[in-house]
This record gives sequence, structure tokens and C-alpha cells, in this order.
Amino acid sequence: MMAPPMLGAIWRYRGFIFGSVKREFQSKYRNSLLGAAWTVFNPLAMIIVYTTIFSQVMGNRLPGTSSQYGYSIYLCAGLLTWGLFAEITGRSQSVFLENANLLKKLQFPRICLPVIVVLNALVNFGIIFGLFTAFLVISNSFPGWAYFALIPVLLVQILFAIGLGMILAVLNVFFRDVGQFFTILLQFWFWFTPIVYPVTTLPSAVRDLMSLNPMAGVISAYQSIILLGALPDWSALLPATLAALACCVIGMKLFRKRSGEMVDEL
Repeated sequence: MMAPPMLGAIWRYRGFIFGSVKREFQSKYRNSLLGAAWTVFNPLAMIIVYTTIFSQVMGNRLPGTSSQYGYSIYLCAGLLTWGLFAEITGRSQSVFLENANLLKKLQFPRICLPVIVVLNALVNFGIIFGLFTAFLVISNSFPGWAYFALIPVLLVQILFAIGLGMILAVLNVFFRDVGQFFTILLQFWFWFTPIVYPVTTLPSAVRDLMSLNPMAGVISAYQSIILLGALPDWSALLPATLAALACCVIGMKLFRKRSGEMVDEL
């Protein structure tokens, strides 16, 4: 977990952090005629494609729901939230390498860079998930009060992604193969998580093995809330919660121990 001095440093440099988030968001669409409107068009197109294709092709193949949009909602709930996890961890692993010149030229708390990565990912996720929520309302698929159960699930996922991302970011400075290895691992991890297929279709032995995957419980919780309007199995989030706490503690210790050596390695 973050120590008070580290939190104090983040607060003192909040202007730098928010300014960096704003600049990165604007730089994506600087030479575009439609500008930031693309942040809406891209996820909207994805939601429309999934809805029109899968509501017709797989609408009646998802166990436990009779909605014609059942599989589309199931798929979007998994893909959008996995995208947040993948963006935080994927960008965190190279954040110090990509900002090597900045670290050498300026004096500022290095912890600001992972914070900027997380905030950028949350901005993107907020836009995309906001559109998805609007689709749920328009299609009469909104889960009701159970929707607010997404908050603790999201917090667990973000903590896990931050902790894991911090570990990868530090290790990748000293061992460049770490980033390459994790990119490959993330692809296998995606397919070992019930995002495009229901976990109930798997053999019991595989389901027992999948319970060890922290992201399986997180994604299943999202899908249960959004698709069924039901509270998730909170016990299934225990592996993710324990993994999140462990990664945050290890990541912060590793960062504090090696932050002074990173500039020399860069």
C-alpha cells in the first residue's frame, strides 16, 4: 500500500499529474477533424457491432438468460473491464522506459508516472463504460440497484492492476524481457478468463483450476451484476482481493527499494 509520504508527494504534484493526463488525452486527437469525438465513436462502434452480430448469432445460446442481447451484454461486460486491466498493466510495464528522458531531466516523484497511467486508463474506461451503461438503459437491460455493486468489484480490480503494474514497471527497467514475457502471458491470461465463454460450459476440473485465476472472479462478478442484475459471489473475489493486496505491498516495497537505481539503468 502507499505510504503517507508517497501520498503527500502525489498530492503536491497533482497539477503535474492532471496536466499530463489532459495533455495525453488531447494529443491523441490533436490533428483530427473530429477531435475527442473519436473517444465516443470507437467504443460506440464496438458495442453496435457486438450487439448486432451476437444478438442474432448467439442470442439464445447463453445459459441463464432469455434476452436477445444476453451474449452481447455478457461479452461487453467482460471485454470492457478486461480492457481496463490490460491497459493499466500493459502501459505500466513500460512507463519508466518510455519516460526515461523526463526522469533524467526533471526532478519529480517517480510515483507520479504510474498514477498518470492509471488515471488515463480510467478516463478511457469511464467514457466506454458510460456508453455501455447507456446501451443497457436503452435496451431495457439495466440491472437496477445491483449496478452499484460494481464499485467494490472495480476497486479490487484497480488495486490488483496497480500493484501488478508497479511490479512489472520496476522489473522491466532492470530486466527488459519482463515486458515481452508479460505481453505474451496476457494473451493466454485472456483466454483463461471467462470473457467470451460461460464458465458453466467448462468441465468441473477446469472450473476448479480457473478459481485460482484472480481475474476470473472479477470478470464473473461484473457479468453477474450487469447481465443478471444479481449480487456477485463475494467469496469468488477473495483470490483477487488477496492478490491485489499482495501485489500492492510487493510493488511499493520494490519501487521504494529500487527507485534510486532506475535512472542509472535508464
